[in-house]
Parts: sequence; C-alpha cells; structure tokens
Amino acid sequence: MSNEVASRVAMPTQDPMARNKNFNEVALGFTEEMALTEASRCLLCKNPQCVKGCPVEVDIPGFIAKIREKDFEGSAKNLKDKNSLPAICGRVCPQETQCEAKCIRGIKEEPVAVGRLERFIADWEMARGMEIPPKPARKEKKVAVIGAGPAGLTVSGDLAKMGYDVTIFESLHVAGGVLMYGIPEFRLPKAVVQKEIDYIKALGVEIECNVVGGKTLLVDDILSMGYEALFIGTGAGLPYFMDIPGENLTGVYSANEFLTRNNLMKAYRFPEALTPLKIGKKVAVIGGGNVAMDAARTALRLGAEESWIVYRRTAAEMPARAEEVEHAEEEGVKFKMLTSPIELLGDENRMLTSMRCQKYELGEPDESGRKSPVPIPGAIEEIAIDTIVMAIGQGPNPLITSTTPGLDTTRRGNISADEETGQTSREAVFAGGDIVTGAATVILAMGAGKLSARAIDRYLSSKNQ
Repeated sequence: MSNEVASRVAMPTQDPMARNKNFNEVALGFTEEMALTEASRCLLCKNPQCVKGCPVEVDIPGFIAKIREKDFEGSAKNLKDKNSLPAICGRVCPQETQCEAKCIRGIKEEPVAVGRLERFIADWEMARGMEIPPKPARKEKKVAVIGAGPAGLTVSGDLAKMGYDVTIFESLHVAGGVLMYGIPEFRLPKAVVQKEIDYIKALGVEIECNVVGGKTLLVDDILSMGYEALFIGTGAGLPYFMDIPGENLTGVYSANEFLTRNNLMKAYRFPEALTPLKIGKKVAVIGGGNVAMDAARTALRLGAEESWIVYRRTAAEMPARAEEVEHAEEEGVKFKMLTSPIELLGDENRMLTSMRCQKYELGEPDESGRKSPVPIPGAIEEIAIDTIVMAIGQGPNPLITSTTPGLDTTRRGNISADEETGQTSREAVFAGGDIVTGAATVILAMGAGKLSARAIDRYLSSKNQ
C-alpha cells in the first residue's frame, strides 16, 4: 500500500432525500478497505505538523501507522492514550481547520482525512468492546467537576488515569452536556455518546446527575465535602435573542430549546414521545453557524415543508463548517442571505405569522475580520413564517458565577481563567470550555479540560510538598 493516492476517500452517506426524513446518522463511516486506502495517504512525517493542530495532542501519525499495519487494536490504544472521546471527535470535530489544516500532504493535494480515520478506529473498538486501561495507584485525593460535557468528561478521564477519585456533578438527568442535548442524532448518535461516557465511568469516574451547580450545590458546598480541587465546565447554555419586537410570540424558539426538546425529550419520536415540536410548514432559522444548520436540518426531519437559513452576511462569511452547509443544501434547506428580521408579527392569539426583514449589503470588515452588514435604506420585506429558531449564539449561565464569592468574570459573564491552566481567581477552583471562552467547539473544550487536568495534578502534588 503506497501513499500515491492524491484524493481523499469520500465518506459514504445516506441519500439526501431519504435522510432528510429520518434521524439516522447521515455519514455511514469507512469500511476497512476505505480506511486502509486513506491511511496509505499519510506521509508519516517525522515532524508532524498535524499534531500541533490537535487541541488534545493525539499522536496522529502513530495511530494512522497502526491502521496501515492492520493493527486496529494498537491504533485504538494509541488514540485513546490522548483522547478519551474519539468516536465523538471523529464525527463533530472541525478537523479541516485544525489537524488537517496543517497536514503536509494538504499543501499540494487534499489533506489526509484524519477525522474519518479516527471515527473508523473508535467505531471498530466500540463494536468489539472497549479495553479499559489498568487502574493506576490511587492518590487518595478527591476532585470534583461541575458539568458532564466535553470539558468535564475530558478533565475527569485524564485525572482518573492519574489516580485521582473524581466525581462529576451534572444538572441534567443524563450526562453528556451539549453532546447529548445540543447536537442532533443524525450527526452524533446518542448511543455513541453513551458508550464514550461509559468508558469514562469505567476509568473510575462517578457521575451524579440532577445536581445543579450553583443552586442545589454551591461551589463552596462542594469544596467543604472533602474535594481538594474543583473544575467548572458548565458550558454556554444561556441563549441569546435579538431584542426585537415579537420575540415572545408563540412559535419563536431559541436553538437551545429547539434542539434540547428534540434530543432529550425525543420530539422526533412523536407520538411515541409526548413532547412534539409544533413547527408548521415554514421554518426560519436565524444565524449561520453549526447550530443554525443543525436546527434547519432538524426542522425538515420534523415535517417542515420549507426550512430557511436567514443570515445577515453572505455564505462566504458563515461560521458553519463547509460540510454542514453542504449537507444542509443537499437535504433541501434554503438560504436567504444578507437578510435579518427586525420585527416578528402575530395574530390575535399571539401566534407567529410573519417577519419583517431588513436587507443588507456588505461593508468594511469588523473586529472578527468578516465584512460588516450595512442596512440598505428602505429595503424591507415581510415574509410569512410559522416558526422561527434563534441561533445567534449563547452565553454563560450565571448560576455559578453569581453564587461563588471571589470568582472573577469577564464583562460578558464568562469565568476568568488562565489560558494554560484553567486556574481561576479562587483557590483550588479551575474552569475551562465554553464557560471560559464563550460558545466554541467540542474539541476546544476538550483541550481545555486536558490542560486543566495537568494543572490540577500539579496543584495537588504541590500541596504534598
């Protein structure tokens, strides 16, 4: 097997016009033959730049080399040495802007499909039963984690591998955070997430659900329970709205509510589940990120006849992954660019009926580097609509920050923490993920958890000296 194949192996997917009516996973995964062909494209660089682009420091050439040798078990061990959630990362991590963006092969040809190979190995291992590494010597120290999302699961898994007793306190009735409630089944099956969580638990991590950090248990309560360090990984779960007239009409959802009700309350199984999302025939999703794509694609699967992405810039400025935009277009989602609602209108029963929209043109770049939308005077149109989903971002829930004295925050309400360690202004308290950075990606939250695990280990080790 040589590395002379120039183009990467295409990922098999469901037919677009079939998948837009079901919640089965869109991407079907590599066969063994496909994985071997794609792995053969890796140059196995002696100075691998791809590793520098991975927030969780996976030995990418190492696990791919094992695939080439058909040593899938060895590949899985190599992968899990750094990444406790590879089946998740292989599905939702934006590799194209991280490890694959630094792939040497990608300079002249298509980069190696690192994420697809990661998924192949993770799924291979899951199908045969995940191997749990030997438990290390216990360190007789307890660490608490608030939030069982990607940051919390990562820091917990890494600390457990170091020998610490770790307990995660999770507010919802299931662990997983955004992995369970935020990402649709067709992109990230819940069974896959649960198996990854089961692996974390098998490492010795305890998870207590239905415990709301900052309410049922305060940070100081937890620290008084014998925990010598605490990590906060509560994410960004407070939805933003546009502050325009009519946002309180029936038929207007935040993306958080829309996706959570669909995922955790299984609205997509109606009438088996008793929590249907009544969306009508025409749905508009406001925003251009991955969450907006998720919501628009979900609307089609729930029976919408038309599902629109309404975005105030052009497609070139949309922050969503190119793959997600492509999948949305294939499935029939329509895009209305350079447009944004300025007022939502309803009937006498306060049911949403239409939206008045401002048209824009692009001006000079703003601080993000994207061109700013400039309103076109008098360019207003009214569009009939049954449901609107606001997917314009999320901020930090203030429950913990408002109940923890001495915990410094930013002007946006995020916890202030050191970028390299996650150390906060409170002794023994660390934080990472979206609660620190604002809404970002799963893999960046995991990277923050990994950095904090090391920092917590150093902190607790120094207390013995």
